[in-house]
Amino acid sequence: MNLQYSSEAAPVSFDPLMIKLKTWKDLEPYFNDLLNRSLHSLEQVQQWILDKSKLDAYLSESFAWCYINVTRDSNDKKATEVYTSFVQEITPKVASLENELNLKLVQNKFFAQLPISYYKIYSRKIRNSVQLFSQNNVSLQKEVQLQSKDFGRILSQMTVGMDGQQLTLQKATILLEEKDRPTRRQVYHKINDRILQDTEELEDLFDSLLEKRHQIALNAGFDNYRDYAFRSLERFDYTPEDCYAFHDSISSEILPLLDKVYQARKESLEVDHLRPYDLNIDTKGREVLRPFKQVDELVEQAHKCLTEVDPLFGEVIQKMQNLGHLDLDSRTGKRPGGYNMPLHITGIPFIFMNATNSLNDLRTLMHESGHAVHAYLTKDLAIAANRQFPSEISELAAMTMELFTMEHWETIFDQEEDLQRAKLFQMEMILKVLPWIATIDKFQHWLYSHPKHTRAERKKMWLQILKEFTPTTLDYSGLENYLSNLWLKQLHLFEVPFYYIEYGFAQLGAIALWAKYSEAPQKTVADYQHALSLGYTKTVSEIYEAAGIQFDFSQGYVAQLGQFIKATIDEIV
Repeated sequence: MNLQYSSEAAPVSFDPLMIKLKTWKDLEPYFNDLLNRSLHSLEQVQQWILDKSKLDAYLSESFAWCYINVTRDSNDKKATEVYTSFVQEITPKVASLENELNLKLVQNKFFAQLPISYYKIYSRKIRNSVQLFSQNNVSLQKEVQLQSKDFGRILSQMTVGMDGQQLTLQKATILLEEKDRPTRRQVYHKINDRILQDTEELEDLFDSLLEKRHQIALNAGFDNYRDYAFRSLERFDYTPEDCYAFHDSISSEILPLLDKVYQARKESLEVDHLRPYDLNIDTKGREVLRPFKQVDELVEQAHKCLTEVDPLFGEVIQKMQNLGHLDLDSRTGKRPGGYNMPLHITGIPFIFMNATNSLNDLRTLMHESGHAVHAYLTKDLAIAANRQFPSEISELAAMTMELFTMEHWETIFDQEEDLQRAKLFQMEMILKVLPWIATIDKFQHWLYSHPKHTRAERKKMWLQILKEFTPTTLDYSGLENYLSNLWLKQLHLFEVPFYYIEYGFAQLGAIALWAKYSEAPQKTVADYQHALSLGYTKTVSEIYEAAGIQFDFSQGYVAQLGQFIKATIDEIV
């Protein structure tokens, strides 16, 4: 991207077709332009905001490509150097100048005159950023950003040997779907034993991140990182107490349903004890569902399903494929996990995941496609900050797309029996993930509100919380050492703390939208698109309302949605 600087106080302009950012000096003139520009009218303030948004979008996409390249190959030294240089040289300078720009804006008398109907969320965001900023945190946040990526590096290098082959953990995990129980047991132990080899390194990494994050909170005037994170994540629609209410609702309303599903699984498998390696197999002994063989076939399936929901959705995935914005296969050296990366200049996002020829891959691609559609629907919003939505909204887009597209899986599965099996997998996944979300979130609340805890105390609390959200039917006896370290597999705890309960809120919203879709698909999709197209111009509650659902996690509401899922399962089985 070639930035074209003029010494005149004119809008920052750039060519969006090329990205050639090398050093801070390439950016400095544009920040100076914004810092030094005179703002003597409401119109000038509005133009200044638009120009800053252009620069924000440019920086966002520049960093996005740095991140994409370093996650695609953790052994790529050049990509690592570029990413590290961006974080070490550019990010700290941007953070400091960003605060100066925010101060310039909020201290201008015309800032308060911005039309609230359009600038309400943006204005709140800027004020919040000014209140949270601490110069002492600039270097700390840089350190945390770099260090947190060590988690992906450590896990990406883990492999296990099976039948003379070294498999990534992602590829080894699909063997837990095999019919032969001794094989599944062997794979389960190999995966967890391999993780245990790096337990000490992961524990050291987390301790270091915990200490730095606590100091960041103190520097910003908070007692603990939990409270700081809530403000930093702009959680204005709910409180920590609401999160506790969500935990209670999941425990009382979802966990009993999952226990019934596990009891039925235990009886169908005719085993004395249901073990964690028994959860992903077909209870009738049928062959594992492999909906695709090659990644291109997976993309073709996704395109068909998305198009059935709405032709625009299919167009988005097609455009991404045409531009090479899909990196879906699993390979050694590739970072674990999956994501959709918005590209605010290009307008066509990028999807990263680790496909291993499993049914879960189809679900994951549909999930990330929901994010991609969300990014595409908001690409023309003038203010870049309005294209950076909180996870409670973005995950609603993704999880809803999983369920909408599921209604069109007949384009993938020719046999009705296979189709019902696939849908059952999706329903059980929903019931499984909600207690796990509550587990991770409740653990995070404890971790960061007790920053001086010991590893022994951490282990004890983890096991206590895990037990609270684990169905009694599931037998972990003899596997306690694995359980004690199970949290070390969760990327969010290391890289994006407190980004997890949003999945729970969004899953509830997705179920509600799916229930509406089954009755009125066209109207529901229209409401869904309208809500997503708002970006972050409304509050979370207002966007859920625009989609025709509630932002609610009370026990009564959760019970209603849980029963809808359970009834669907009962119809299938």
